[in-house]
Amino acid sequence: MHNFKYTIHSYTENAVYVSLGDGISTHYLSFIKSVMNSLTRKNIPGFIEAVPGYNNITIYYDPLIVYQNNHHTNVQQIFINELDKFLTNLKIQVDKQCSPIEIPVCYDPQLGIDLEFIAKSNHLTVDEVIQYHSERVYTVHMLGFSPGFPFLGGMNEKIATPRKKVPSRKIPAGSVGIAGKQTGIYPNETPGGWQIIGRTPAQLFNVHQKQPSLLNPGDLVKFYPISLKSFKELEEKMFDYHSS
Repeated sequence: MHNFKYTIHSYTENAVYVSLGDGISTHYLSFIKSVMNSLTRKNIPGFIEAVPGYNNITIYYDPLIVYQNNHHTNVQQIFINELDKFLTNLKIQVDKQCSPIEIPVCYDPQLGIDLEFIAKSNHLTVDEVIQYHSERVYTVHMLGFSPGFPFLGGMNEKIATPRKKVPSRKIPAGSVGIAGKQTGIYPNETPGGWQIIGRTPAQLFNVHQKQPSLLNPGDLVKFYPISLKSFKELEEKMFDYHSS
C-alpha cells in the first residue's frame, strides 16, 4: 500500500486517464515510473500501452479482450476496476540517487537568442540568468514533443518566462529553452515556442544507438557554461555522450 492519491477518468472508448494532481513533483514521478515499470498485460488483461505525463498517465486498452474476459457490457468500468486494484497495490520503486549527467551549454547571445529577453522580463542581468540556470540540478520528468526532448523540473522561478506568442519556425538541434517554470532541450531541429537561452553540442537522441535517448525520466541533469569557441570545437567533433 502507498499514500498516493489518484483519480481515474474515462478518456476515450479505449483509454482512461489517471490523474495525480497539478504541477510538477518528484513525488508524482516516483509513482508514474513505478506504474510504467510494472504495468503489463499480465497485470490487466487488455492493456496495450501507457503514456506518462508530468502528473498523469494515459492508459490504452483493447475493449474486445476486456469483454472476452468478463462478458460484461460496460467494458471500460471493468478495466477501470482492474486498474484501480493494480494501482492500489502498486509497490513504489525508489531510485538510487545517481550523479547528475553534466551537459555543456553555450549561453552566448549568438546561440541563446532569447537570453536578453529572458533577463529583461525578469529584471535581471544576463549573467544572473546564466548563473540561475546553470547552478541548479534538474530532474527529467518526462520525454515528449519530439524524440528525446526532456522536460526538466527544478528551475529557479526567478528566470521563469512565458512561451513565445508566435513560435519560431526553426529551432536548431541542441537549443536549450525555457517555457514557464520549466526548461528543456531540443534534440532535433524543429519548430518551437520556447525561449532559447543557449545551445549544447551534446547529442540527445541518436536512433542508431542501442539506447537512442541520452536522458530518461528520473535522470538528474546539471548544465555547465562553455564559451562559443569551446562549443564550436565540440560541435565539430560531433560531441556525443552516448559514446563516452
